[in-house]
Amino acid sequence: MVHVPRRDGPPSVHHVAARAGVSLATVSNVLNHPERVADATAARVHDAIAELGYTPNRNARALVSGSTRAIGLVVASLRNSLFTDVVSGAHTTARERGNTLLVASSENDLEAQGEHLAFLESTRVSGILLASMTESREQVDAAKQHGLPVVYVNYEPTEVDACSVVVDNEQAGYVAAQHLITQGCRRIGFVSARPDLQPVGRRRAGLLRAVAAHPGVELIDIDAGDIDPPGGTDAGVRIARMPEHERPDGVLGVTDLLAMAVVSELRAAGIRVPEDIPVSGCDHNSVAWGGAVPLTSVTMHGSEMGAAAVELLLEELTDPMHVHRTVVLGSELVPRESTLGRAGAAAARVTPPSDPRRTEA
Repeated sequence: MVHVPRRDGPPSVHHVAARAGVSLATVSNVLNHPERVADATAARVHDAIAELGYTPNRNARALVSGSTRAIGLVVASLRNSLFTDVVSGAHTTARERGNTLLVASSENDLEAQGEHLAFLESTRVSGILLASMTESREQVDAAKQHGLPVVYVNYEPTEVDACSVVVDNEQAGYVAAQHLITQGCRRIGFVSARPDLQPVGRRRAGLLRAVAAHPGVELIDIDAGDIDPPGGTDAGVRIARMPEHERPDGVLGVTDLLAMAVVSELRAAGIRVPEDIPVSGCDHNSVAWGGAVPLTSVTMHGSEMGAAAVELLLEELTDPMHVHRTVVLGSELVPRESTLGRAGAAAARVTPPSDPRRTEA
């Protein structure tokens, strides 16, 4: 006869073992190493878990094993759909691989990011995905010194030895600028800020490459002061006030939120978009897709980045021969009315984008 322990609180692993008629070790294997247990035995344990309403004590398991089957993800801002896409892709892949994803947003605050990393470490996550706009070297080094692997997302580290997954931001700047040039633009205003942020610098490098390939095309740098909408509002006002012969005849915002704000200010000043000034964004933020003039932008493949980052992290955790590397995803233009006009957007012949170009270095 199986001895059933007293039940003075929530069901425990002891109750599950008694109900299923197996040892505690067998229940542990079902929960942590199911490949070690026969299907019929595992089914009895799962039936007992369901009947009792048992929930594993993840904190206790973490104390025994040293970590949980959880992955931490800290993103720069959930207000940008790029990072919500990263979360979605990471969540789906983590769940498929039997892991839980814990998410925090730093809202572009380095101090807040450090606090999130420290909290996630205290919960004994297995590793960290860091979708930051900066190297964050000290914070990442601290995590790695405590045995916590870190994979960068949307940022390629230059000083930290770690894996990363990025979209080709230089290509993003190039294809957006090339598109404006094919629309007849010869004075391209680049509305940007924070050149210290890696995606900003790389998108500008792509823009410069496109301009250099077309004699007679010039770049006009317009400092927005900030990469959020208020910066775009200020930049749009300044562009509208320029004498027409000095004004850009095409605008590329380093973020969609900047570009969207520029469109609003130009239209408020009576300047037509795209007839007078075509405007493009560069990071495919869904917040900017609607409105009176849907915004042309460039794909960022956030979901694919999140999924690839989880795979890299799990490989690092399980493969003793793992070598750090960078996965690079391609960028494709998504033309909309802000550069083509409503009739043009419907009739435009655009080569459909292929699957994201993926390379590893």
